Amino acid sequence: MEASKPAYSRILLKLSGEALAGERKFGIDFEIVRSVAAVIKKCLDAGVEVGVVIGGGNFWRGAKDGGGRMERTRADHMGMLATVMNCLAVADVMEQEGVPVRVQTAIEMRAIAEPYTRERADAHLREGKAVIFGCGTGCPFFSTDTGAVLRASEIGADAILLAKNIDGVYSADPRKDPSAVRFDEISYDEVLARHLTVMDLTATSMAMENKIPVLVFALKDPENILRAVNGEKVGTLIR
Repeated sequence: MEASKPAYSRILLKLSGEALAGERKFGIDFEIVRSVAAVIKKCLDAGVEVGVVIGGGNFWRGAKDGGGRMERTRADHMGMLATVMNCLAVADVMEQEGVPVRVQTAIEMRAIAEPYTRERADAHLREGKAVIFGCGTGCPFFSTDTGAVLRASEIGADAILLAKNIDGVYSADPRKDPSAVRFDEISYDEVLARHLTVMDLTATSMAMENKIPVLVFALKDPENILRAVNGEKVGTLIR
């Protein structure tokens, strides 16, 4: 791929846990993780500062997996721990690929990661390290999508790159409705008015309030991350 001038200087990349599992549907597909790490390295080499938030759905989804059988707060805490497992795995592969990386968690677990602070995260990013944020917001009842928008707002990211199992925002669920149409671009207001399940309501509202554009695309081709960083049209742009 020809080198292009990056469209963004600092991004927040949100990786869904399900996307990291690939065809396995559970756990981690290390070939996918290695491909993602290689692309993140290209972004850093191009001078782009990269923060990463990872979901935990490939291991545990609090509200879904614990619903009706566990107290919600405890189920969500298990989900936060699932994100940390993903963070450590991705960080390890990134280090193998020669990517300088730090893991920070919203819930303190000093034996395995740094406690999150905005100042330390900002310093790491300025030094050219990727920073992986674990535990979402650190609070139950909030999704990791909301955690991604929160961290993006705190670190002053130019854009949120939402890498999922689906290649953009559709008018309906394309897996259920073959007539669903994919949007190239859509406003936050329209996403909210149509009740499109790109992110949860809190995450969408927070992104709109802080005027952070969100790019939604498929992780199936990790090079989409670099394409998005370079301003190419991939997936759906929400702004």
